[in-house]
Amino acid sequence: MRYFFYVPNNPRSTTTLSTINGESQSLEQWLTTFNLLCVVIDPYTYQSGWIIPTADRIFSHYREANVRCAFVVTGSGEGAKEFLGKFATDWLVLTDEKRELVASLGLQSLPALVHLGQDCSILGSAENWNPSEWHDVISGVEDAMAWRSKPLIPDASDPGPFEGTPAMG
Repeated sequence: MRYFFYVPNNPRSTTTLSTINGESQSLEQWLTTFNLLCVVIDPYTYQSGWIIPTADRIFSHYREANVRCAFVVTGSGEGAKEFLGKFATDWLVLTDEKRELVASLGLQSLPALVHLGQDCSILGSAENWNPSEWHDVISGVEDAMAWRSKPLIPDASDPGPFEGTPAMG
């Protein structure tokens, strides 16, 4: 059994997220076709920067799976482009500048890995960088997608475990 230090909430389906190019849709619309596996990051912290290569590796593993992978950045589109660099063109990047999704999810610390179902329910969530907790979320992705090839977590290139920063800034 897994215990949370926080109580994750199913997010509001009407929460609006924008791409780095300014296209806005509700969370419900982003989830119309696929589940969403997202790494929520704060572009104003070192900790969120440390996890970007790990997120890229995880997302690459699911490139052909029926799950949409995205960075959710708690900043502007321009800030997200600058912070993510080349990764901003490799993956879907959604912005949550007012941290409405972060608040709706009840997140306390970033970075966070969140797996959302098409019905906007939280299927898995992990805050900070704790490889065993992120592995648990990935196991849930495997079960939901009937995908039987998990990425190695942690990988030799991943940072050591670390505490994140306050999710609400």
